[in-house]
Amino acid sequence: MKKRFLMLLVSVFIIFNFAFFAFSASVPKNSKKQTQAGKYLTALEAYEMWEKNPDKIKIIDCRTQQEYSFVGHASMAFNIPLAFWTEKWNSKTNNYFLAPNPNFLSETQKIVKQEDTVLIICRSGGRSAKAVNLLFKAGITNIYNIVDGFEGDKLEDKGSYFDGKRIKNGWKNSLAPWTYNMDTDLMYHP
Repeated sequence: MKKRFLMLLVSVFIIFNFAFFAFSASVPKNSKKQTQAGKYLTALEAYEMWEKNPDKIKIIDCRTQQEYSFVGHASMAFNIPLAFWTEKWNSKTNNYFLAPNPNFLSETQKIVKQEDTVLIICRSGGRSAKAVNLLFKAGITNIYNIVDGFEGDKLEDKGSYFDGKRIKNGWKNSLAPWTYNMDTDLMYHP
């Protein structure tokens, strides 16, 4: 009886793990995170995918150089900014203006081979969706948006001190490795 119960328990565990890891993240509800490629991963799923085949999977961090350096980054991610910080304030968005990086596509194509799987990450999934669409139009089709990004989504809980803080999900809040250390082979060289 104990042996049958143990076998049943092991079977349920295997089926649960298969179901959990076999599927990628669902289509994001936020339309700004949706892409033409239609492939999505959470940060933890992205790390687990990369870990299984690091030679064929490239992670591109499309945040600004400042974010990559000062906020931290996935330790294996190449930094190729989709846009650059301009130091000019945008009072409508309550943020700084970003200027497009005209070399984003060409710099990415130096790193990514056509047969590679490409995972794109930004702060929380919006800019990475734009980067995915740009690369998808250029013919890179095995490309995923990391929907919760590096910092994650904002917690929405008016009763909490952490309301509005990016602690909900994301690479930095998962068990995936990240660092502040700068690797010259991975950082952006304009």
